[in-house]
Amino acid sequence: MMSQRSHLTDLEVWRVVGRLEAKVAQSIGVSQSVISMIWNRFLETGSAGRRPGQGRRRATTPSEDRYLVLTARRHRNMNATLLQQHLRSATGTTVSTQTVRNRLHGVGLYARRPMVCVRLTSRHRHDRREWATDHVNWRRNEWSNVLFSDESRFSVYPDNRRIFIWRDRGSRNNPAFVHESVRFGGGGVLVFGGISIDGRTDLYIIRDGPLTAQRYRDEILRPIVVPYAAAIGDDFILMDDNCRPHRANLVQDFLFDEEIVRMEWPGCSPDMNPIEHVLDALGRRVAGRQPPPQTLQELERALLEEWDRIPQLVINSLIDPMPQRCSTLLPVRGNHTPY
Repeated sequence: MMSQRSHLTDLEVWRVVGRLEAKVAQSIGVSQSVISMIWNRFLETGSAGRRPGQGRRRATTPSEDRYLVLTARRHRNMNATLLQQHLRSATGTTVSTQTVRNRLHGVGLYARRPMVCVRLTSRHRHDRREWATDHVNWRRNEWSNVLFSDESRFSVYPDNRRIFIWRDRGSRNNPAFVHESVRFGGGGVLVFGGISIDGRTDLYIIRDGPLTAQRYRDEILRPIVVPYAAAIGDDFILMDDNCRPHRANLVQDFLFDEEIVRMEWPGCSPDMNPIEHVLDALGRRVAGRQPPPQTLQELERALLEEWDRIPQLVINSLIDPMPQRCSTLLPVRGNHTPY
């Protein structure tokens, strides 16, 4: 009998190693050269870890990084320049504003615009919670009888000012990061619109001065809302907000004479009104036109055209989640919601 070979040649050893490297590389999804480089490094140094880098030294220490993050979390409105100055005053370390941003990005803090909401008092929160409790169990057929209506002003030159805060992902609706403001009017075009499941009113341009209670009755309720209510039937419900023209005595008397039921609406609750999203979409559609409107006449024409082009499926998709809007309002005890 021939004796078995007791050793392998160098060429055979390298072939075996190469086949093993190829299998390992294939199993973990990397190239064979990477496995070969790691193996050679282990043979040379006894470790597979990376060698110390020769690049630029890190500008901040871990404690300085924690200081930046803690300061940004305590002062959400502080920009990168102010954070840079605070770090220099506290530690003597001077870094660029981009370094400040990089350290905050590393822990998930990004400069974002705060959500702007109307100011809520304790009374507003109580009323919103009570309203949500009363309507959280309404079914789709009940919501289909509601006409959600509102007025909105559109400008040829929208305000593009931006305010940024440092916040974590998913915390946009946190009350600590909400910027509250009081609404105010301005130049532009004032319109009225109403939406319901499977329907909408015509968009009405309110010209020649402000909307008064008498104009609301004579120009909107009588020619627009009353025929719409007759088409829906006896179960029709009008939802309009609590602005003064809507709640005037002559308006209430008119609705009583016409046997139109009005939904009790909590004050300062645009987040619960789906028409706010439709009007926002209308504004974005008009702003996206090429060329954009340059005069009030062009703006009026664009608003009327884009209002009719909004798909009804989009409107339905905004009204259908009304039960979810109500249920979202309850655990936050009437505070701002993400809608």
